[in-house]
Amino acid sequence: MRTYDVAPLFRSSVGFDRLLDLLSQAERAEATTAWPPYNIEKVAEDEYRITMAVAGFTSDEIELTQHDTALLVSGQKKSQESERQFLHRGIAAGTFRQTFDLAEHVKVTGASLENGLLTVDLKREVPEALKPRRIAIGGMQDAIGQDNAPAQVEHRAKAA
Repeated sequence: MRTYDVAPLFRSSVGFDRLLDLLSQAERAEATTAWPPYNIEKVAEDEYRITMAVAGFTSDEIELTQHDTALLVSGQKKSQESERQFLHRGIAAGTFRQTFDLAEHVKVTGASLENGLLTVDLKREVPEALKPRRIAIGGMQDAIGQDNAPAQVEHRAKAA
């Protein structure tokens, strides 16, 4: 595992506190979150999917919570210890808690649990008001018509 020291970036950057904190958190989280394993994939231009291997958990034992730009996935097994006596326990049955930091305007569109895999579908939906738009540039007189279209000037010949 590689580690990067981002401390020098804190001294020479302004306004990137959140980004640098995310980098620091990711480095710490990488060392501690080995279970449950997960994949993050880009499905389309603004669509993503998180797939987590949660063998042994049922849908009522897993909770998904999105708060602003954080997605929390947690699982807790219902107690069945008194019913079973294990000679070997290779399937993890403990509780887990995994947090994913989402970009702005990313929303959970669905979740499913099949064959021990929890699939969470995400989509970025940027409101129209926040999407980039083209601004017309006007000169001495206001531009009429298409963006950046040259103004039409009529020339009239003087009558003699």
